[in-house]
Amino acid sequence: MIHFIADLHLSSRAPGVTRIFLDYLAGPARQAEALYILGDLFEAWIGDDDDDPVYLEITSALKAAGDSGISILIQRGNRDFLLGERFAAASGTRILPDPYPLSLPGKSFVLSHGDALCTGDTEYQTFRCEVRTPAWQSAFLAKPLTERRRLAAQLRQISVQNKKEKDAALMDLDQSTTENLIRSHNYATFIHGHTHRPATHHHLVDGIAVERWVLADWQEDRGEVLVWDGKTLQRQELS
Repeated sequence: MIHFIADLHLSSRAPGVTRIFLDYLAGPARQAEALYILGDLFEAWIGDDDDDPVYLEITSALKAAGDSGISILIQRGNRDFLLGERFAAASGTRILPDPYPLSLPGKSFVLSHGDALCTGDTEYQTFRCEVRTPAWQSAFLAKPLTERRRLAAQLRQISVQNKKEKDAALMDLDQSTTENLIRSHNYATFIHGHTHRPATHHHLVDGIAVERWVLADWQEDRGEVLVWDGKTLQRQELS
């Protein structure tokens, strides 16, 4: 089996979600061959040197799950785009590019966090490009942890305010951009997160029917895993 999850937004401020995830890693996850985490595992990642006790606990739990035999692969999201190789080594995970083609026996997928496809939100796309430049990241990571935490908190507040003010359609995937991605990956089934709008969409791209599965965001009392059993995709709830 292959598991797909996204948008857990783990932090010390969300103990319920953290507990569900730790229980998942110690139990159901170990029935899978591989776990793909499609972005925003963490609410905010300010650098691989972050000594937050909750993050260290999660890193250790990922390592233990990986040591049990499951492959854990992670894409960066809009909240944890600073995940680096030091984290990957400590957690025993592998960081994937976005998008990422996944070919399995009898089925092809393309995986993405999804935020790069929200091209209608030009303000966000400008910000996204800026914070992914080596110059911006080097300057940010050179700051003390206390200052990075303060800046991350400010960015979260701005994000919350923007969600209230912007048209919801702007923060969803652009249809043309999405279909171009599907086309460029040979009409593979598309799995992504980011929007917090779990659903299964049916696209007709160049006359070819293609499914798009949107992963659910996790809450304090429940999580959700999308499971590929070799034949079908099914959603499984965790609590």
